[in-house]
Formats: sequence, structure tokens, C-alpha cells
Amino acid sequence: MGARTAPRREIAMLNNIGLPGLLLIAVVVLVLFGRGKISSLMGEVGKGITAFKKGVSDGSKDDDEAIADGTAARNVTPEADKEKV
Repeated sequence: MGARTAPRREIAMLNNIGLPGLLLIAVVVLVLFGRGKISSLMGEVGKGITAFKKGVSDGSKDDDEAIADGTAARNVTPEADKEKV
């Protein structure tokens, strides 16, 4: 027998959650986890976003420094091999 697939109306229902559905989900999550746990989780998410932004900016600074120093990537292909490409 073939693999069973979900009926189309169940898939379409996931696309139409809407504001009332989202509010209901938020209330259920709040009741299950509590306000303190959610606020600490959001704090950790904020720290993660800040660390990501810092990493991206540090990476671009490193690239700029490498270009200024002349240590950036450059073409080191021998002249004979350049003609083959």
C-alpha cells in the first residue's frame, strides 16, 4: 500500500490560523510555561540575536582589515593554468 497523505483541507486549515487562533495559542503557552519562564526565554533570544549581530559585524571588520592589509584572498593560479580556464 502507498504512503498515506494528509487531506487537502487539513493542510489548508494550517494556512488560515488567523488572529483568534494565534491568541489562543499564546494563552495556552502562557498557562503551560508561566510568565517567568517565557520572559527568561525571550531574554535568551535577545542575547542570541545580539551575539549574532556582533559576530556579523566582527566578521565584516575582519574582512575590511584583511583587504587593507593586503592579506585578503587573491588569485594565485599559475599563468599556465589560467589559460585552461
